[in-house]
Amino acid sequence: MLKPKNLSLVSRSLGRKLKIAFYLTAILPGLVSVYLASNYILPKMGFELHIVVSVTISIFIAVMGFYIIKDIFDRILSVSTEAKLILAGDLNRKIEIDREDEIGDLGEALNQLTQRIRNNMDELKTYSEKSTEINLEIHKLVFGLSNLLQISSLIACGEKLENILRLIIEKSRLLDNFDVAYLFIKEDNTDTFCPMVVDSINSEYVIKSKITNDDKIFNNLITGGQPLILDQENALGENLKNIFYEKFKLNNTLALPIYVKSKVIGIFGIGNKKEIVYEKEDIELMDLFAKQVAIAIENDMLVQRVGKLEIRDTLTGLYNAIFIRNRLQEEIKRAIAYRRPCAFILFDIDNFQQFINNFGTAQTETVLKKIGFLIRNSCSEIDRVARIKDDEFAVVLPEKNKRQAQETAEEIRKKIEFSFNEEQNINKRITVSGGVSENPLDGIKAEELIAKADESLSLAKKQGKNRIGILSHKHI
Repeated sequence: MLKPKNLSLVSRSLGRKLKIAFYLTAILPGLVSVYLASNYILPKMGFELHIVVSVTISIFIAVMGFYIIKDIFDRILSVSTEAKLILAGDLNRKIEIDREDEIGDLGEALNQLTQRIRNNMDELKTYSEKSTEINLEIHKLVFGLSNLLQISSLIACGEKLENILRLIIEKSRLLDNFDVAYLFIKEDNTDTFCPMVVDSINSEYVIKSKITNDDKIFNNLITGGQPLILDQENALGENLKNIFYEKFKLNNTLALPIYVKSKVIGIFGIGNKKEIVYEKEDIELMDLFAKQVAIAIENDMLVQRVGKLEIRDTLTGLYNAIFIRNRLQEEIKRAIAYRRPCAFILFDIDNFQQFINNFGTAQTETVLKKIGFLIRNSCSEIDRVARIKDDEFAVVLPEKNKRQAQETAEEIRKKIEFSFNEEQNINKRITVSGGVSENPLDGIKAEELIAKADESLSLAKKQGKNRIGILSHKHI
């Protein structure tokens, strides 16, 4: 005997429903046959009630079977339609589950699959946004570093201070399309900082502004050297915020001190009218630009100070020992600040005293001029060449490491040897020996690099002269 549960049309088994539907539809032909037999085979028996009942029951059963089959296929068609829409990209759709059977299980599986796809899409979107942010940061850093190298090159080439500062301010503003970038410089013998360079679409308010030591907004920057960060996370009080806006027409700023000889002589910053938060990368890049401003100003002060002194050797026209030592020290500072190489070469004329004794002062001076000319013409525009003793020459090579300096020194040595090799008198065939050093491998002060180059030079002399000495690790 079948349990009532097995005959229920809301059973979880779709197969059972199909069986019932099949049985119901199969009974119909049998009942129709009974009906036909009752009418045509036994017509003489007359109208009988069981015939009407049979016909009625058969029609009812057929209708019920058709309804069950239609319901099953309608639900399958509904799930199929929803699945097609999800496949087309409408991941927000959800299949409604009204019964617990195989179709319901299929709909639930599709819903879970869709939800998983939505979650994966959300994760991919998050990763994409993060990747975009990282790419923007990398682009900003590459842009900033390329600008730093460009500015360093201008400083090394002795470009005018005004042009260098204008380029620094312009590049710093373009780092992230800030609204304004500015540089205030302290006036001589005053406590007032006035705008020197401003880059902005509308900079009239900044250009007209002045900053003093007792300014409550910039006080910690001027007196304590602390960076000033005003943004959404570092806000001023309402009163100071209004004062700052009225003065600069900016809602935020990032400003850093400019140090020269341990004193704050300038204020370098960027600003925005829109509300933003200055990131760590912004502060680090701005700090590098601020250091370049300081180096450019110090370099200009040095050039002006040196311009007032005698810096040339009267015989060769090259720089003298005082200039080259100061220049070397400045280039070492710049190299340390930006982690760039800086090399130094020292040359000495072989058998110089013997040449003087044999040929006299006049011919010796001619030789010195010729050697000075050959060395200077073998160096680049940013290199500095000097005669530091009677028979010694020095070269400062910014942006070059020890290996590059050795190659340069070797080329100069060969050029001098070749130039004097045509002399008929063998005693007039001049050669030079040299030594090379590099910051920071051989020291971080001018005196240390000069001493190491001198050691290398002495080694070259001991090894037979007319060569470039190279210290081994045990010497270093």
